[in-house]
Amino acid sequence: MMNDRFAESRISVNGGPTAPRDPVQRRSAFYVMYETDVEATDRGNGIHSQEVYLDNGRLASLAKFNGGIEDEGILEMLRTCGGFRKLVHSIGVTVKVRRVEDAPVFFVLENWGKTSQYETGTKLRVPCPVDGTEQVIELSQAEWSEDDDSPGKYAFEFAQPGALATVSLIFYLHDGYEVPDIEIEPPVEFGSQAYRDMIELSLLSQGNNKRLKAAIEKAKRGEEVTIAYIGGSITQGAGAKPIHTNCYAYRSYERFKRSFEPAGGGNVRFVKAGVGGTPSELGIVRYDRDITRDGAVSPDIVVVEFAVNDEGDETKGNCFESLVLNILTSPNHPAVILLFSVFINDWNLQDRLSQVGRHYGLPMVSVKDAVAEQFRLTKAEGNVISKRQFFYDIYHPTNAGHTVMADCLDRLFAAADQAEADAEDISIDKPPIIGNDFVGMRLLDRSNYNGVAEIAEGGFTETDSELQNAEMDDHPYGTPQFPYNWMRTASSGNASFKLTLACRCLILVFKDSGNGDFGKAEVIVDGKPVLVADPHLINWTHCNAVLLVRGEETKVREAEIRMAAGEENKSFTVLGFGYVE
Repeated sequence: MMNDRFAESRISVNGGPTAPRDPVQRRSAFYVMYETDVEATDRGNGIHSQEVYLDNGRLASLAKFNGGIEDEGILEMLRTCGGFRKLVHSIGVTVKVRRVEDAPVFFVLENWGKTSQYETGTKLRVPCPVDGTEQVIELSQAEWSEDDDSPGKYAFEFAQPGALATVSLIFYLHDGYEVPDIEIEPPVEFGSQAYRDMIELSLLSQGNNKRLKAAIEKAKRGEEVTIAYIGGSITQGAGAKPIHTNCYAYRSYERFKRSFEPAGGGNVRFVKAGVGGTPSELGIVRYDRDITRDGAVSPDIVVVEFAVNDEGDETKGNCFESLVLNILTSPNHPAVILLFSVFINDWNLQDRLSQVGRHYGLPMVSVKDAVAEQFRLTKAEGNVISKRQFFYDIYHPTNAGHTVMADCLDRLFAAADQAEADAEDISIDKPPIIGNDFVGMRLLDRSNYNGVAEIAEGGFTETDSELQNAEMDDHPYGTPQFPYNWMRTASSGNASFKLTLACRCLILVFKDSGNGDFGKAEVIVDGKPVLVADPHLINWTHCNAVLLVRGEETKVREAEIRMAAGEENKSFTVLGFGYVE
């Protein structure tokens, strides 16, 4: 059962022990995190932290799925700072570090402000014991800003990057508010028959196995085989701790090696290219850079995972199908596996994207099909893994969730190995099912535009170094995304950035940012306004791909980017372009 006491003795907000008190009546409470693994990421400026964002209803979602809260009134209170403080009496924080050198650890709670979202809200920063002792933070003891608008994020700050800890976070409620106690589930029985039956449901389609079996047989012979993964933050490894070795991609690669690599062979290679918050509209732009390494790598198997990212794909599947075709038409004929991950509300775009898999006879693996139905069951009814066990937050899997995803892929590998090989290869010489307008997409940036395009930088003469980072391959550190960019600052002057390029399709990649120094830019193509690029629509530092041109005819086009009216004192970063000749 949930912890049945509020506190017999307390740790003060300042970190020192206080005198033991008489036991007090237990407050009703719910978990936001329960014995969850966290990992410190270098955020710059000497901060190494694990951050969890709470805005846009995310805190209510955490309470619903991790805390079991169904009361809509309570969930609504968690959306504003006023409601939060009316509901929550205290926050209990428990931290257990893996290594003593990872201390000290601070718990940070940050509210977004009304006047300036990231600057005028309250920020609490409280030191925590690191031995599993609960730190109780009474909210009435804190000084709150009158400008507080909504809960923004909480974080665990560590002494160094890569630090690992297990944490729990519980909200104790004011008198008058009651929520049900939560039974803490037993550990997932990964080796059980029920677990294997669940994994079996993930095999959406074995598809045509000729290419996949060829890669498996090649690995068995001791020849070099490369298995690659491209997708969003789940492929990057978000929620896995440590991110580089417990992500589903790396664990799937390990399973492939264990199954098919000769002992001591070392012939199976690993490529991972997941970038958080990005759809296949950006994936197709960066495929050659991140997977083939501009022709240096020829993957034998490519796992494509955009099922929970492509709601933001303006082309509604055209970029996804074009990416799949780009891979399938590679000279070495790689196998393509479509992987459909899932959000905590059981949502993904499997219905849309699986059309592409069926059309070309591709192997398809559905994590949603494996886990969604059993989520609704009690343990007595046959639940294997709960949502609280599977999800780290409302989007990303825990280590257990990443293990499930790896096992789903492993089931496909085993099925392909056991089946007879298809005599004929897949057919791609057919009309597309959604669209193929973006086949042949290439990346253009500051490093490679010479001889391809004419560029007048105007005021965009600087290079932005505060970029989105992603852990590529098996690296524990982040790699800056689109470092060869063009940045305009407030002091750069108002001259426009101009690109002249012969192309049929054109995508702009620009930097989103939560930094108030960045502003909107107008984009004009061939003299006509196309869009206003707003770096604050999503409001965190990442790469945003937007469609500028989608045509049937290749012709010389001129794209102009200039600061929008009233934004002349702001910055803007052009990360690069994707184009089809």
